[in-house]
Amino acid sequence: MPSHPALLLRVYAAAIFLSAALLFAVQPMFTKMVLPRLGGTPSVWSVAMVFFQAMLLAGYAYAHVLTSYLPGKRAVLVHLGVMAAATLFLPLSIASWWGNPPADATAAIWLLGLFAVSIGLPFFALSANGPLLQAWFARTDHPAAADPYFLYAASNIGSFLALISYPFAVEPLTTLGQQRWTWALFFLLLIALIAWCGELMRRSPRSAAAIALEDDDTASAPTWRDAARWVMLAAIPSALLISVTAHISTDVAAAPFMWVIPLALYLVTFVIVFQTHPILPHKSMVAIEPLFIVALAGVMVFEMRQYMFAILALYVLAFFVITIVCHGELSRHRPPARHLTVFYMWMSAGGVIGGIFAGLIAPNIFHSVVEFPALVVLAILCRPGLGLPTDTRKRLLWLGVVAVVAIAAYPGIADRYVTDERTFNWTIGAMLVIAGIVSGEPLPFAAVIAVVFIIGMAYKPDSEVREMMRSFFGVHKITETSDGRFRVFLHGTTIHGAEQLRDDKGEPIAGRPPMITYYHPNSPMGVTVKAVRQRVGGPIRVAVVGLGTGTFACFAEPGDSFKFYEIDASVQKMARDPHYFSYLTECAPDVPIVLGDARLTLAQSEDQYDLMILDAFSSDAIPIHLMTREAMAIYLSRLAPHGIVLMHISNRHMELASVVAGIAHANGLTSRVNNRAARDDEEDVNYVFTSTVVISAREDADFATLGDDADWRVISPDPHQRIWTDDYSNVVGAILRQYKKAHPQAQAEEPEQPEAPQDEPAPVPQPKPQ
Repeated sequence: MPSHPALLLRVYAAAIFLSAALLFAVQPMFTKMVLPRLGGTPSVWSVAMVFFQAMLLAGYAYAHVLTSYLPGKRAVLVHLGVMAAATLFLPLSIASWWGNPPADATAAIWLLGLFAVSIGLPFFALSANGPLLQAWFARTDHPAAADPYFLYAASNIGSFLALISYPFAVEPLTTLGQQRWTWALFFLLLIALIAWCGELMRRSPRSAAAIALEDDDTASAPTWRDAARWVMLAAIPSALLISVTAHISTDVAAAPFMWVIPLALYLVTFVIVFQTHPILPHKSMVAIEPLFIVALAGVMVFEMRQYMFAILALYVLAFFVITIVCHGELSRHRPPARHLTVFYMWMSAGGVIGGIFAGLIAPNIFHSVVEFPALVVLAILCRPGLGLPTDTRKRLLWLGVVAVVAIAAYPGIADRYVTDERTFNWTIGAMLVIAGIVSGEPLPFAAVIAVVFIIGMAYKPDSEVREMMRSFFGVHKITETSDGRFRVFLHGTTIHGAEQLRDDKGEPIAGRPPMITYYHPNSPMGVTVKAVRQRVGGPIRVAVVGLGTGTFACFAEPGDSFKFYEIDASVQKMARDPHYFSYLTECAPDVPIVLGDARLTLAQSEDQYDLMILDAFSSDAIPIHLMTREAMAIYLSRLAPHGIVLMHISNRHMELASVVAGIAHANGLTSRVNNRAARDDEEDVNYVFTSTVVISAREDADFATLGDDADWRVISPDPHQRIWTDDYSNVVGAILRQYKKAHPQAQAEEPEQPEAPQDEPAPVPQPKPQ
């Protein structure tokens, strides 16, 4: 019996839309649940993306096999059985029996396993719905059945809306518990819609166009060359997605807000290119792509740090344009509907290959983020028109470009002749101009941009990179200043410690090194240690979360008990090696270092501390799971009577003092903040920095001499600001507060919107201090 075309389309569109929304809503939701297990590192999202892409490929392969070998009613029954089996995992939760993560390179493998045993089957079942439902639709009598690719756009609209709503609506207004149960209810609704779609297909006579298309076994059959093209065009944007996301997360926060923006734009490109009449024409995107690539190369090579959010916007926009060009080429070369499932399968395979390269292989074979510029160069080769020149003018242009590229890229040329900043700037500027001139030819354009990146990596303007290390937890760089006075440790783009090697006269410093950066004696951390020592009246017990170069160990005096908690084994190795930094060797060679996430290891500890230091930022990103009500409860359980918890919250992008005050107040603590201006003895040129810290204690009297110090202001929780918990955090709100703090005029122009109200949380029960 023929189905009503409008009803048929609405049911299939609703099922595909809801399935895609659930598929992409679970990604930030479950990854946020997992973050506390691995220190809040941005790499958690990178590895999560590899898992999601692999499961997407598995789902697409399953859909292809099902439609090829088990068509009709039996396919519907099999898939409904798979969906029903997935309900055994609802509501979604972390598999507690999987154990604790390792602190070395195997953390990525452990994380993949955790995702697989926790949400593998539900995600697999959802992954198959897109191509499967489109294939079922193609077997109906709907007028558009012969070309169902437009439903792929509808699928990606659902994905986009689910992603973009998560940081701006779902995360700020609901808890993780509410999200899990709501997701489960919609999953059950989806099963009913899929059953309806199957029944509509069964009752619907197939259209003549669909029958003719299916009976044609030879027309437009994909070749291995077609498959290779699809894989390439899908792999490069997929790898770029992970690289760009890791980059922007490293300098802001490993949080859904930073994850979903690139992923949402990635999905929007599919929505656009698979439209019948794309809102952004492919030719226009191809034409403007070189502008973004040249601008991106300039920003990366010149290592611009000012106007951070404008630069991040350029990264994201360039990623969007590059991706839409690659996906536009993918859409141009798509096969007829008969080969729809195999097309999606190869496209998904490309996504997996790109994800594995950027998320798993690159961090283990490259010491720096080499894959990002390499992917930009490969993306240029995906532009239309790739090939050798056919006319004399283009051949001469190519010869000129080849000569310039060969000279510039020859080993040692850049090191020998590009030795000062002026020469470097002129060289890069000239190469970028040449890139713009030849941008119409993919091969020369790619070659010139590659040389720009090569010269950029070879040039060292004012410091020498002594060593670069890369682990699951980030990229670490050890540099020395050009005058040889300081050795500096950077995580991402942020200084996490430094050591003075020579004095003002250039003489080597022997023995105990001076304490600098954020840990000098007059720093907020330095005066806190002094105040705690005076109050205790003897040796003190100190826990430090975040090792860095080990500078804090030099606060230790005979009889003190210091213990460090560090998640990254490579940082521990560096801090203990005197060839890099000598703080631990000279000040506390036997200090214990506990490897693993601090929340887990502290919770398992029985030690009590007079002072707890939380200084575990990754680059300039915040480990959100260390700044929640539940995290503060763990610190409080390890805090001795009259002890102090200190959080180092210096941050360029977010206002975090009120966050700490809120989680402290929720645990019955009082707080003070020190964000004083820099003093005469704090000079960046000498690596002596000011810092912002918040201290929390059970009573004001526990602050001792700090309570009378004007630098320490009482800070109370904002009644309009919701307490951060393991179920809730609001990075967007923290960014807006920092912006309004830096731009007071914005406060008058645009009043802050209050966050969702909540009842005052009851204090978390605490064990009595021992």
